[in-house]
This record gives sequence, C-alpha cells and structure tokens, in this order.
Amino acid sequence: MKKVLVLLADGFEEIEALSVVDVLRRGNIVCELCSIEGEYVKGTHNITIKSDSNISEINKDEYDVVVLPGGLPGADNLKSDMVKELVLDFNDKEKIIAAICAAPETLEYFGILDDKKCTSYPGFVKDKSKVNYIEDQLVVVDKNIITSRGPATALVFALEILKVLGYKKEASDIKKEMMIDFYDSMQI
Repeated sequence: MKKVLVLLADGFEEIEALSVVDVLRRGNIVCELCSIEGEYVKGTHNITIKSDSNISEINKDEYDVVVLPGGLPGADNLKSDMVKELVLDFNDKEKIIAAICAAPETLEYFGILDDKKCTSYPGFVKDKSKVNYIEDQLVVVDKNIITSRGPATALVFALEILKVLGYKKEASDIKKEMMIDFYDSMQI
C-alpha cells in the first residue's frame, strides 16, 4: 500500500495540507500529517492540528510521497536540515515530491527545481531562469515533482497526487463525489 507524508511546520496553509490528506484518505492511501517540531502545529490561520508523526522519528523508506504545503511562514519553516535531507533523499530515489503555493520555493532553495517544469503561488519561485516556470496551469508534473498554484488549487493538486500514484479511477470517482466536476463547469 502506498504511503504519503504531509509535512507540517508552524504557519502551514491549512487548506493545502488538509485537502491532500482528505482526498488521499478517501482514495484509501495511508497519509500521515508529520510535524517537523512538536506534536501540535499551528497553521497560518490559527488552526491547530495534531500531527500523526514527527520527522525525527519516521522511517523515510516507508513512504512513497512527501508533500510540502505552502503558507507563510510555513513554507519558510520547512527550510530545515531535516526536511532538506528527506526531500533530497526522495529526489535521489525518484520518489514523488509534491509542493504547493509558497512551498515550491522551498524545493528551489533545496536545489531540486533546476531545469524542471513547475508552478507556484505568484512570486514564490525566485530564479525563473533556472526553471521552466508555467503560470497558466493549476498543477504541473515533471517526472517525480508535482507543483501547484495555491489554496484554490488544493483539491486538484491532491487528485493529481492520487493519479500519479496510479489511482486514476479513484481520482475520477472522488472528483465526482466531491462535486469538483460541478465546480469545473461553473463560470466564476
């Protein structure tokens, strides 16, 4: 069974982290909220979440995907040595690394976005000369890297993670069950 690790640092964007957990658990994927510090983590909108695990105690080889939610200062707080070690290990093993909103800048900081297609919240990839930055897509996949724009794209981001894991039918079913098809058809 596939396992996903969603990293939480103080100031994380709640909708981006919890949408991923919700969608993946609907798809019967083991998905853990993993704190990089204490058991409880406060999001950028003052919602406190109890984590399932701590980065210092996990066995990184058990996981297939690592997800970095955005939010400020959450994405900046993910720029730690332990997170860097985990993300670089995943990249070396070509495991899936997913980042949304401000978190692609964290991947850029770790040096793994060079020559990759990516997207982010506007302004959160600093050196666009090193990447193939795509502004007009909700989610961008380049090999093992999945990036997305921001809070409004969190459900689509989560569904893309599910599809990349090989659960395309489940992603399609969940999209219908959650009425995302209806949302797609609306003129906003």
